[in-house]
Amino acid sequence: MSEPAPGELIDAKIAGLSDWRSAVLAKVRALIHSALPGVVEAVKWRKPTNPSGVPVWEHGGILCTGEVYKTYVKLTFAKGASLPDPAGVFNASLEGGTRRAIDIREGEALDEQAFQALIREAAALNAATPGKGKA
Repeated sequence: MSEPAPGELIDAKIAGLSDWRSAVLAKVRALIHSALPGVVEAVKWRKPTNPSGVPVWEHGGILCTGEVYKTYVKLTFAKGASLPDPAGVFNASLEGGTRRAIDIREGEALDEQAFQALIREAAALNAATPGKGKA
């Protein structure tokens, strides 16, 4: 039996969440695909303590990951520290030299246009630095 496709694994992860986090992860996924048609989905870091792994969206390298915790969904941008964020969407991992993240807690709204702009900027940055950050 073959391994399920990454999209199927992400579908299963979303379906397996029985609370608000399912809707948040599904919405973020849709926003990414809308902002960047042709984005590639992957699932990385599967292990016994996290058998469903971490959804990853790539375009010339990793754009962002979608980790699910008990009280929030974390969207970590691999090169977030190098991205302009005029809307101030990044709210976590701000002290890091490379990554930046967005933590979304129950009831919080995501600035969808600003998020999609970050996705497009991340793809442009990956394209501008060929061979670096390849997934």
